[in-house]
Amino acid sequence: MSMNYLRLCILACSFMIGTISQAQVRSKVYERYIEKYKHIAIEEMNKHHIPASITLAQGILESGAGQSWLAKASNNHFGIKCGISWTGNTIRHDDDARAECFRAYKHAKESYEDHSKFLRTGQRYAFLFKLNPTDYKGWARGLKKAGYATAPDYATKLINLIELYGLYNYDQKSNHKWVVNNSDAHQPYLANGLLYVVARAGDTWKSISKEFDISSRKLIKYNDLYKEYVLKEGDIVYLEKKRVRADEEHIIHQVRPGDSMYSISQRYGIQLKKLYKMNKMRPEDPAPYVGYYIRLR
Repeated sequence: MSMNYLRLCILACSFMIGTISQAQVRSKVYERYIEKYKHIAIEEMNKHHIPASITLAQGILESGAGQSWLAKASNNHFGIKCGISWTGNTIRHDDDARAECFRAYKHAKESYEDHSKFLRTGQRYAFLFKLNPTDYKGWARGLKKAGYATAPDYATKLINLIELYGLYNYDQKSNHKWVVNNSDAHQPYLANGLLYVVARAGDTWKSISKEFDISSRKLIKYNDLYKEYVLKEGDIVYLEKKRVRADEEHIIHQVRPGDSMYSISQRYGIQLKKLYKMNKMRPEDPAPYVGYYIRLR
């Protein structure tokens, strides 16, 4: 037997062993999780420009592919804790300390949506949205740098999952242009659990529509305005349909100088017609006087 032939045999065996080992590492539980939630991850990527690969890898890692107690008991797939701004359902679970407060959801989809909002509205994560949506390594390392998780190998674990399961295939190339066209993107905020931005000088319905991939018609409707309205610097612009009442933390509002029913509805994320109805008022009524109390829920 020649030495060259022997070397080829050794290489072939090594390749087969490596392939078998990799196949054994892949988990059917993980694969089922990916198949079940990949469409939600892609949908969230198209809305919020977070790579679907990152969302899926985080979901797998944080929830044990949906098998963790927290995921099963509360549909919390990303280990997001309550925080001072959370007004939804909660559940207690031992983590860094005993009986810590975690967010609870009715459906896993709500967890995915909240994960997107959590990253999109967090100032410390803002730099990530300047990355190309296919740069999953940059996102993974950036999440660790921003303090999303304390584990020193958090970024490595995300990258390994993405590469082992080919999750990068879900990072659609159609989103590349977003980073180029929106290098100075608006920072979204949350009110009543809803995303909004603050208009800047020169903003139009069309420019905000293009940045967030929401039709101008929907934006105008969400904000109780009309097509001819010209956005002013400082205007609150909701990116989602406003709610019928304020969150549980806001029961009433005492009218201040300069307030109007419209400005109150925008501040608390309430549909204007619902705010009027709640307070037994009509659009043609005079503006509420300073000191008057407006019901919010």
